[in-house]
Amino acid sequence: MKKDLFTKKNICTIPNLLTLVRFILIPFILWAYLSEHDYKLAIILIVASYLTDVADGFIARHFNQVSDLGKIIDPVADKLTEGAMLICLMSRYELMVWLVVVFAFSEILKAVEGLIVMKVDGSINGANWFGKVFTFLLYVTCILLILFPGIDRMVANVLIIVCIVSCILTITSYTVFYVRLLKNKKKEQE
Repeated sequence: MKKDLFTKKNICTIPNLLTLVRFILIPFILWAYLSEHDYKLAIILIVASYLTDVADGFIARHFNQVSDLGKIIDPVADKLTEGAMLICLMSRYELMVWLVVVFAFSEILKAVEGLIVMKVDGSINGANWFGKVFTFLLYVTCILLILFPGIDRMVANVLIIVCIVSCILTITSYTVFYVRLLKNKKKEQE
């Protein structure tokens, strides 16, 4: 891991502060949905979280505030928020359990692969386009299922299945990406 990961310049950035806001919103999302059954408030909190995610990425790239720490904590905030949404919806949709299982497996595998690449290559890789597509589909699905609790069960199941397939394709794409990266690194060392 790089030495300058925890310098003040690397930590105290607007994108990292926005990521911190997302961490803070997670228990409130769970509380609004599971305890209060206030689905509108849950949606507002989820949308606020998503918008801070978009804003922190935009600010980081356009104002040269990309940091290695941000590359680590941003996806953690994303995954915890997504996990919170899935936990909320598991209470209402049986098929959601399968999405949770695939999602958890995917995230563990990506984390292990990312750590291996970081150890071998020294690089920290951010999200790729296929991960962003899955995240978008997941948010749309979760927002629709929360916003319309009476949605037809067949429609709900189709949305969940689309997310499961997208998640599987995403982890496959990440694995191919990491394997290629490691093969290229090995070729460079020969």
